[in-house]
Amino acid sequence: MTETPQTSKVRVAIIGTGGIANAHADALLQQPGVELTAAVDIDAARAKGFAATWGVTRTAPSLKEALDGGGLDLVAICTPPFSHFPLALEALSLGLHAVVEKPPALSLAQMRELEAAEAASAGTLSCIFQHRFGSGAQRLRSLQQAGVLGRPLVGTCNTLWFRNQAYFDVPWRGLWDVEGGGPTMGHGIHQFDLLLHLWGPWAEVTAFAGKLARKTDTEDASAAVVRFESGAIATIINSVISPRETSYLRLDFEHASVELEHLYGYSDTNWTVTPAPGREDAVASWNQGEDVASGHPAQYGAIIRSIADGGPAPVTVTDAYATMELAAAIYASSVSGTTIARGEIDDSSPFFTRMDGHLEPWKQEEELNA
Repeated sequence: MTETPQTSKVRVAIIGTGGIANAHADALLQQPGVELTAAVDIDAARAKGFAATWGVTRTAPSLKEALDGGGLDLVAICTPPFSHFPLALEALSLGLHAVVEKPPALSLAQMRELEAAEAASAGTLSCIFQHRFGSGAQRLRSLQQAGVLGRPLVGTCNTLWFRNQAYFDVPWRGLWDVEGGGPTMGHGIHQFDLLLHLWGPWAEVTAFAGKLARKTDTEDASAAVVRFESGAIATIINSVISPRETSYLRLDFEHASVELEHLYGYSDTNWTVTPAPGREDAVASWNQGEDVASGHPAQYGAIIRSIADGGPAPVTVTDAYATMELAAAIYASSVSGTTIARGEIDDSSPFFTRMDGHLEPWKQEEELNA
């Protein structure tokens, strides 16, 4: 990466020009001082079409060839999940900043490798967990830290979405070695990342998961009970078989209940705050401040500022590890039938290198019931 003054453009390459890349391009172009420099895709026609839509300067079939064509500062990785890890490693090895879509990797082992690669690089790695950046979440976090809401007590975190069988019939979907998991890894992870961001370190989890309605190698639903280090208890449900779709978060504190209901992103209008009797003071300042929607633009604003300031990336690999570790623990608990403590899945555990523990549990169940 070539050092440039803060007044210079941040030159961005987008790798993978499928559906989610459009959200990244739109978000990036909302940031001052950003130039979409390269569209990288093995499908040349798709890359050219994407470049024409978003005014991208050039196209290339690989990051190396995009870099050979001129300087870059930031790489946005928008490819299918199995390629996130190697592409992030490549970007960091070239001294570039990188942003990676969820999940940032397929295993905890890969997350540790990314941590090491970032430590050795001039670049930084940001993981897309955009729900952290909406004004509602920021406001709630500030109120928590100020102590006005009291202790966290009981929570509900539901991602209830619907994906039909045709969704899973796409060749790269529903496979452990390609997506890393089902809705726990690919859908609900955004919502329970927000839960962890707000309520802090989790301590242990007991979970169930399985294939209830779809032909897929991974689960199509999971349910977990999580105890936090604070003593708070929350339930987490991740589903892609729920006809009435919703993303729902309810956090009960001593002095107020805070609820968020949306689908793929929220604004301040999606939040409801109910004070405990006599504690209206706890939420008196809730509606103060600018309404910033959750989403890629809000997170990219923080990312571009961090590059300009030379500071740490927002949602670092280490930040994201705690969320990925909870996903791994949900799988490990559901497969083993035991409660899993944070830190228990280390490099001696089969769930450290693959979310299903290399057991393909529901495939075995399917075979037994055949």
